Formats: sequence, structure tokens, C-alpha cells
Amino acid sequence: MKPYLIFKAILDYLLAGLLFGLTAPVMLVAVLALKLDSRGPILFRQERPGKDGKIFTIYKLRSMRVETQQVGRPLSDMERMTRVGAVLRKLSIDELPQLINILRGEMSFIGPRPLLVKYLERYTPEQMRRHEVKPGITGWAQVNGRNAISWEDKFRYDVWYVDHVSFWVDLKICLLTLAKIASVRGVNQSQGQTMDEFGGPPKEETGI
Repeated sequence: MKPYLIFKAILDYLLAGLLFGLTAPVMLVAVLALKLDSRGPILFRQERPGKDGKIFTIYKLRSMRVETQQVGRPLSDMERMTRVGAVLRKLSIDELPQLINILRGEMSFIGPRPLLVKYLERYTPEQMRRHEVKPGITGWAQVNGRNAISWEDKFRYDVWYVDHVSFWVDLKICLLTLAKIASVRGVNQSQGQTMDEFGGPPKEETGI
């Protein structure tokens, strides 16, 4: 393990504990707003693969309605998005419960975003390298387009981060993330979806 990754893990733990206390009032207001805005659980829980593909449960504030269908048709992510949820996502407040994941050693502040478990079998060996470090709340792909870039570009950014992780790269990502939050760009694709499902690499990459 790189010496910096040891330092990073310690720093993650200390900062997560501090920020959890500082942001507790914000999370409380968000919880009350969610309760008033729509029915359903406050926390969104889902299994995600972490470092080395180890499965853990990620926590987020729920931003969508629990209903998935209307008049016999499936609802899109944007149709399910609540008014409060949209605001939470734009400001990244929905990510605050992931401070618990950091305190538990499952995540880092900065790293490739943890995706769905079912994607594990769809990655190429190169794309699978994104799991060589802990997943993060924000990462190199997020500050370079977030949901507005293709899956292939997203994974290239993730692997680049694995190969170049350092204090200065993390600092740059941190500053760019704050700028992104301030400008509220790149949260959703222009088509109105959060992100299409990853179906695997193009056929020419798999040889099929």
C-alpha cells in the first residue's frame, strides 16, 4: 500500500467525524423536509462493491418517490425525483450519510464512485481496476463531467485516479468538487435521466 493511502485513511476518519458533527443540523433539516415532501424511508440503502469488490451497504438521503410505476408504465428517475430530493442532489446534501461509510472504513472522501453490484461481471479487466482503491463520495470522474459523460470515459477517469492517487490530486479534486457544487452543473444528463444503466463494454472491446 502506498504510504499516502495510509495517511489518507487516517485523514478520512478524522474529517468524517468532524463533518458529521458540523453537518448534523443540515441533515436534520433535510430529514424534516423529506418527511413533509413525500412518504417513504428517509435513508436510501443499497449494496455496492467497495475496495477489491467487497460488498458493503451505502447510505444516502432518499431523493426519489417510492413509487416506480404510474398508470401501468415505469416512471423515469426524473419523474420519481421529489422537489426536496432535487435540491438535495444539486447541493450534494443527499451524500452526507456516506460519512457513516467513511467512519466504518468502507469509503473515502475521494475515489471512484461505488456503482451497482450487478456491474461487477460487466467490467473489462482494466475497468475492474477502479476497485483497487476505496470508493469515494467524489472523484476524478465526478469533477470531469459526472453523469454527463459516457461510461467508458467515466471508467477511464477512475483508472487514471487509481494510477495517480496523491495528496495533490486529491486536493485538486476537492477544490473542483466545491466549484461544481457552487455551479450546480453535471448532476443530470441533458436527456433528463440521472445516468443510463451500464450494459458492459462495446462489442468491439469484448471481441463478440
